[in-house]
Amino acid sequence: MSTTLGQTVTGYEAIQAAAAFIRDRLGVHENVASVGVVLGSGLGSVADEVLAGEGGQAIPYGEIPHFPTSSVAGHKGRLVFGQSNGQPVLLMQGRVHAYEGYTPAAVVFPIRVLMALGIQTVILTNAAGGITAGMQPGTLMLITDHLNLTGDNPLIGKNDDRLGPRFPDMSFTYHPDLQTKAKAVAQEVGCDLAQGVYAGLLGPSYETPAEIKMLQTLGANAVGMSTVYEAIAASHQGVKVLGISCITNLAAGISEQELSHEEVAETAKKVERVFANMILKLVQQI
Repeated sequence: MSTTLGQTVTGYEAIQAAAAFIRDRLGVHENVASVGVVLGSGLGSVADEVLAGEGGQAIPYGEIPHFPTSSVAGHKGRLVFGQSNGQPVLLMQGRVHAYEGYTPAAVVFPIRVLMALGIQTVILTNAAGGITAGMQPGTLMLITDHLNLTGDNPLIGKNDDRLGPRFPDMSFTYHPDLQTKAKAVAQEVGCDLAQGVYAGLLGPSYETPAEIKMLQTLGANAVGMSTVYEAIAASHQGVKVLGISCITNLAAGISEQELSHEEVAETAKKVERVFANMILKLVQQI
């Protein structure tokens, strides 16, 4: 039932079909939740906690019509529904990426389905490389803005006015009020929350030292291979976005260590407790 490469179906009708299937599986016939969370590499423990709580349910992506499935280690590939202190929440435990061969429209298909299920606020999380001083592995960074350097955009092609306008404004994509709440919650849980600009590149190869120098010149503080398409799609539909990066490694040329996905997963594991506390408290307050 899910989408495979070369068979992507991403239009409005497909979005509604996927949403209808999810509502039926969850036994919810109106808006499922107002808050959604996308969990990046190694950050899926939040969903495990919600799943273990009252009314927790999980649906593998492969069972949802038209839903793309991930091939990346550290992404369980399932949609989790449950409660956080009585607040309904939907969590994507893993995402797909353009470097897997999916189109940008396919990459944002899941986030559009969340919005069809009633999401008004989305928390986008990712594992990222630290670029500037102080962005050491284990740092959590509030995303204040992004650079889409993938060379593509999920809104390319004919616009569907049922989803959003042809030319959406991106001035306040990362909502200021949500950032204020995130800073307050970070203090509550004892997290020294950094903030900065996230640069989204295509991948899957890590950046070269020269590319990192370029990103520093452009004003980026962290770099990764996700999030920007999802933020654009959410903004297109008028949904509020909060972005949080877990700095899991120093970017190329900043340290002498070779970059690896294993390092990303190991660092994310070390901060998962404080990360989970922060995300769950945020869900309760949004």
